[in-house]
Parts: sequence; C-alpha cells; structure tokens
Amino acid sequence: MLIRETPVFIDGPAGQLEALYLDVADPRGIVLLCHPNPVQGGTMTNKVVSMLQRTARDAGYITLRFNYRGVGQSAGSHDMGSGEVDDAQAAATWLREKHPELPLTLMGFSFGGFVAASLGGRLEAQGVTLKHLFMVAPAVMRLGGTDGLPQAGALSVIQPETDEVIDPQIVYAWSDALARPHELLKVAECGHFFHGKLTDLKDLVLPRLSN
Repeated sequence: MLIRETPVFIDGPAGQLEALYLDVADPRGIVLLCHPNPVQGGTMTNKVVSMLQRTARDAGYITLRFNYRGVGQSAGSHDMGSGEVDDAQAAATWLREKHPELPLTLMGFSFGGFVAASLGGRLEAQGVTLKHLFMVAPAVMRLGGTDGLPQAGALSVIQPETDEVIDPQIVYAWSDALARPHELLKVAECGHFFHGKLTDLKDLVLPRLSN
C-alpha cells in the first residue's frame, strides 16, 4: 500500500505555512523536517529532505515537512534567521498538539540544520526534550556558538567529505569544540546534495531511527 503525504496549511507567525503531513499506524514518534536555504532554491521537496522523510516513514514515524515563509505557498518573505526558526516552532507546535504522547525528532539539511538545532534549543528551554536531532551538512556557522543547542537527546551530525557548499572543516572544528555527547558521521566522496549518495544517507539515518 502506497502511503502519501497530505497537504496541510499551518498557522505561522507570518501567515499560513504550506506543509506535507504523513500519519502512520502505530507510530514510534514524530519527525519535523527543515529544508535548505530558500534564497538558494531550498524547499520542502528538496531531494535530501525527501529522502529523510521517506527514511523516517520507513522507520515508522509520523512526519511533517513545511516551507518557510515566502517559499512555495507559505505567506511572508524570507527572514534568513530567527523568522525561519519561528516558522519551524509553529510547525512543531502543530505536530506536537496532534500527537502529544509521542517523542519528537528534528531533522535539518544545510540551512535547515541551523533551523532544527536552534529550534531544539528553544524547545528544550520550554521543557520539551527531543528524542533525536539530525543535522545533515549543517550550516553551523549560523549558530551562535553551541549555547543554543539542545543538551538532552541524541545528536547526529552527518557531513559530506567533499561538500562544496558547507566547508567540511568548519563542521569538523565545530564538532570538536562541542562539549555535549554527539556523533559525527562523515560521508566519503560525497558533495553537499548527496548526488549518487542518497542511499548512503538513508543507511546512516534508518538504524538510528529504529533504535
């Protein structure tokens, strides 16, 4: 049976947010996915985000991906910072209100890695503990140090070794300086958009979701 996502609109701080929601039977948790830089064409249907969504689905998770303000049919205009985190928080609130009993996992790719990490820190400050945070080729240079990161829950950082958008050395140095427990997973011979390496990404994420 083919399971399809349902288009939904969520009330966001700058107007409605376009989103795709997938419910599954007997879910093990909920996953919110944050997409790449909208100025560079990033949307919720980005192929890396799509692979992450399918991987979460296959692991038995309810998923929600959404377009930031000014992307697709989402209202507003780009903020390129706290506004996108505000949008993610609205999406997380919508998802958690539908499934308050389920643990929350966040996933973010590129700019979305910054958004997911920042959101995780915000939610933790509000008493919400994440199950897992996945940062894929993350724009760590946008993070204000490591103070805003969530301190509880698992953290997996997945970095392509030949990333042409995010300098891998910046991510490695950030990881080295990070005091909280985490894992850094390097993907050999892989560029930023995981061309030809999407199955490698799935192979890294799927067992970590299945724990």
